[in-house]
Amino acid sequence: MFDIRTAWRRLAARISGDTNQETIDAIEARNVSDSPAPATVTPAPTTVEATGADAVPAPAPSAPTTSGEAAPDDAPATRPARVISLGEVWVDIMMDVDSLPKAGGFAASRSTIPTIDGSYRALLASRLMGTPTAHAGIIGAGPWASMIRHAFYEHDITHIGPDRLDADTGFRLVLNDTNGGKTFIATYGAEAQGGADTFDGVDLQPGDVVSISSNSLMDATAAGVDAFIRQSGSDPDARPYQIVLSPTSSLERVNDRLLEDLVLARPIWTCNRQAAVKLADRLGAPLDEVPVTVGGTFDNEMKALCDNLGTTLRAPLIIRAGARGAWVRLPGGEVTHVDGFPTKAVHKRSAGTVHTGVLCAMLAVGKSLVEATRVANAAASLSIEHSENGIPVPPARDEVLALVEHGATSEH
Repeated sequence: MFDIRTAWRRLAARISGDTNQETIDAIEARNVSDSPAPATVTPAPTTVEATGADAVPAPAPSAPTTSGEAAPDDAPATRPARVISLGEVWVDIMMDVDSLPKAGGFAASRSTIPTIDGSYRALLASRLMGTPTAHAGIIGAGPWASMIRHAFYEHDITHIGPDRLDADTGFRLVLNDTNGGKTFIATYGAEAQGGADTFDGVDLQPGDVVSISSNSLMDATAAGVDAFIRQSGSDPDARPYQIVLSPTSSLERVNDRLLEDLVLARPIWTCNRQAAVKLADRLGAPLDEVPVTVGGTFDNEMKALCDNLGTTLRAPLIIRAGARGAWVRLPGGEVTHVDGFPTKAVHKRSAGTVHTGVLCAMLAVGKSLVEATRVANAAASLSIEHSENGIPVPPARDEVLALVEHGATSEH
């Protein structure tokens, strides 16, 4: 079982270069304690299009230098802060069937629709908020890869990752039956054929937000994520960029070494309740302290889960619960509940990727974690009101801001 205490001690020894136990304990307390939230690089001046506390700045025209001082005339030109995804993008072939055939049987699909999935919805959600967005993962060569490249071009999403000319991007068969069940059969392609150097060419500038999703943690590309995380260090204060990690319930497929490196990097964690429970169990967080007794409320359960898991991670944490909103905890702080925006869903797919994409976009323009979560809650709510091939549709920026401004939200 993954031992979180051993991981923190190993980090302390790595920092100190000293195996003396007293030294390790002292450095562990100083460097990886449940300390105040990591400071982010101050973004460049922004313009505000909405009014009030929930106003969302427009994307900054340029990024500051690491020191916060004006760049000299001969300094390289900087670009606006952007969202950079280290995730994987593939194509889903959606097939509607009455029921799954038994072994050796046959089923006819009523409709067959290809749609882009993986980290694409998060990328699109970020871009539709007006934030420059880039994909650092691998794209292949072939019909599926061409479909992805066309979508990127259409929505002004930049591909900054490697290209593979010897393999197409992968796809999944998604069988939707009349009972609402979904069955997945995946064929991995170029997107999953990375290595330790996959993300070496990523150009990071102050204010950038790096998004890492679970889909790039379970195949060969995971080595590239691990290398990126390890070179990012364990002190968020020393990074001029932010890292947002969105694990899913498939977290059990992530190996112990990678999980340890992810934890020690202390990124911003964002996940739904099911993934949070699995992560807490994997890390040995005290789930038995969550009040699930008769008379206990859902809000109390979520607050306790967020507090216990956040304390274990020693990092910022968001736990989403759909229309009920999200619970946010900063290191050393109290748990804040950010209300959601109840709506009528037209499909059963989660809006988690939309939430993550908008969250990253808001962090890139200088919003606090709580403020960014509020905007992301609104975007996720809007996205499940609309469906494209059974998948949430990321909303436009103006629509999101209107809901944030006029919707009833509160924190407590």
